[in-house]
Amino acid sequence: MTFRDILLVILCYLLGSIPFGYILTRRKAGVDIRDHGSGNIGATNVLRTQGKALGAITLVLDFAKAAASVWICRAWGSQPWMDAAGGASAVVGHCFPFALGFRGGKGIASGLGAFLFIAPVPTFIALGVFLLEVLTLRWVSLGSIFAALTFGGVMLGCHLTLDWYTLPASVIGACLSLLLVARHHTNIRNLLRGTESKLWGPGSGRPADAKP
Repeated sequence: MTFRDILLVILCYLLGSIPFGYILTRRKAGVDIRDHGSGNIGATNVLRTQGKALGAITLVLDFAKAAASVWICRAWGSQPWMDAAGGASAVVGHCFPFALGFRGGKGIASGLGAFLFIAPVPTFIALGVFLLEVLTLRWVSLGSIFAALTFGGVMLGCHLTLDWYTLPASVIGACLSLLLVARHHTNIRNLLRGTESKLWGPGSGRPADAKP
């Protein structure tokens, strides 16, 4: 890993640290998203508290900053696994943005943006697991947890059995999946208590400050 590679990883962290959910809600609604709903800056909390439009824009931008990090490191990195390192660094930046006191999002949209272009097969399988859970049980958090675990396991499996991905990239992907699960620790507690809100229908429990 060269000095330029290190600088690229730092750049990707900074790019991932741009808190689009926080910025958008500040500019459009004049509120601090951290004081509403779950207090998370990610797309799900923006959607639930500020409406579908801001939620969708936040999702796209969080996806895009991680995808851009992948392409930056793929173009300028010295190692074939630098795209995985850059994408993961952007996700870490989203989860722990320095500008917000390292209080960021849960990394699902950014993780999708990063690894869709690195390991598309594991990503699409994980996305299918996510959609299946959300459409049946309606918990975004549980679907995200299942998807993260599926992605890490399938990527490692593809490396070990098919040699599709390098070992460093596979390890980075597996570690990132564990980070995304860990970022849902509050949701896991709520799921165990039976208090986790569903996306729609009975048990959705939208926050009182949510906008239509």
